[in-house]
Amino acid sequence: MSHPNFAGNIIVNLANLPDFLRKPILKKRMEEFFSLSEPDRLEVINNALEAGPTIPFPNFAKLFATWLEILGAMPEEKRVALVLAYISEILRNPQKLILFNLDGILEIFISLDKTSQDAIAGSIGTIVSKLSDNQKRQLFLIIPQDAKLRLGL
Repeated sequence: MSHPNFAGNIIVNLANLPDFLRKPILKKRMEEFFSLSEPDRLEVINNALEAGPTIPFPNFAKLFATWLEILGAMPEEKRVALVLAYISEILRNPQKLILFNLDGILEIFISLDKTSQDAIAGSIGTIVSKLSDNQKRQLFLIIPQDAKLRLGL
């Protein structure tokens, strides 16, 4: 990128914050996402996908768990829109997922309470059901088998 990754820097800093500070800040940033223009949303997603693998996994795990908790509590419409934005970018650039610890990410998901797991899995199922056959094939090549099972895909 030709300009600094400000969103990525914010993500790295959020990962290092204690829970009581991280959660309200992240929640506000996630709500702000819906007021952004489409190019700005895409930039945030790309910056997050670039920054994630650069964060030491213990810090990333705390950040991602917080992100999932907030995501699970969002209204379905917002949850689907946010997850769809990430899935769409991953389908356009699947190599962005390669550097992530996908098994670790699945473990974080499994650590959520059942209500959050069900809400997120349901949203992902809704999104996947609306993808073309080619997009589904591409996504299923990226997602580990254990994750597909846990998400009911």
